[in-house]
Amino acid sequence: MAQYFVIHPQDPQRRLLQQAAQIVRQGGLIVYPTDSCYALGCQIGDKAAQERMRAIRELGPEHHFTLVCRDLSEIAHYARVDNRQYRLLKATTPGSYTFILQATREVPRRLQNPRRSTIGLRVPDHKVVQALLAELDAPLLSSTLLLPGDQLPLNDAGAIRERLERQVELILDGGPCGIEPTTVVDLTSQAPEVVRAGKGSLEPFGVTA
Repeated sequence: MAQYFVIHPQDPQRRLLQQAAQIVRQGGLIVYPTDSCYALGCQIGDKAAQERMRAIRELGPEHHFTLVCRDLSEIAHYARVDNRQYRLLKATTPGSYTFILQATREVPRRLQNPRRSTIGLRVPDHKVVQALLAELDAPLLSSTLLLPGDQLPLNDAGAIRERLERQVELILDGGPCGIEPTTVVDLTSQAPEVVRAGKGSLEPFGVTA
């Protein structure tokens, strides 16, 4: 049975965040709010929690999981970032974007796209996530909370509880946070390629969906 914490979206209670971080460290799979929509998350090195996340969403091996990071320096630890990419990242983070980049050796092979050795990364603009990442002192391995058969991500924490309370260890209820996923931009080619148009504006990239 999942624990359920009601957390303030602008001034998150640190004691709840400390408990949430401990649950993650102990192998827990959590649901948490972001600046785009709710997401599933676990610690990077937890293969069992990753497979549970994959099973909940019914994801295939080609799916890009996302490393949710605190800032640009953390992104650069897990992805190869050149000057052109850095300028784009600096202009658009934190924000509702997921970037596809070449993974560094710090990223376990099982987290990378098997054909391209890439990983999705993002820096969310949401106080709950930022505070949780600070408590963890590490990124979260994450995926949008879009369940099989649903057209849109779940946005009501009560409804999430009804659907997933026996499949996750914790639900962080930060109130409604939206149903529009991040904009996904592949930065591995010379020109940015929009993989999915979402909440983040396309203007900084000079491209259309």
